[in-house]
Amino acid sequence: MLCVAKGCSLVTENIFENRFKIAPELIRMGAKINLTGKTIIIKGVRKIYGANVESTDLRGGAALVLAGLVAKGVTKVSKIDYILRGYEGLDLKLNSLSGSVIRQEED
Repeated sequence: MLCVAKGCSLVTENIFENRFKIAPELIRMGAKINLTGKTIIIKGVRKIYGANVESTDLRGGAALVLAGLVAKGVTKVSKIDYILRGYEGLDLKLNSLSGSVIRQEED
């Protein structure tokens, strides 16, 4: 959500060293992100755009789903096993809040 918030946001991660593996996926969607060591700087943009992205972990995958909901166009999140294990019925819950999530089984 920081990707589309006004202004700049600064997040520092001191526990999980791979927390920002999601950054390249968000950049593919049009986010303005700079990663320096344990800190990520996010400059909010007006819009992000749908893209084919890949989930790398539980929270990152959920973040990609949420980014897809606010993106213009269609976002396809692959490697959703993490998301399915960590968030039961996420698609149904988001759809009950007027989201538009279609879950497809991966090959």
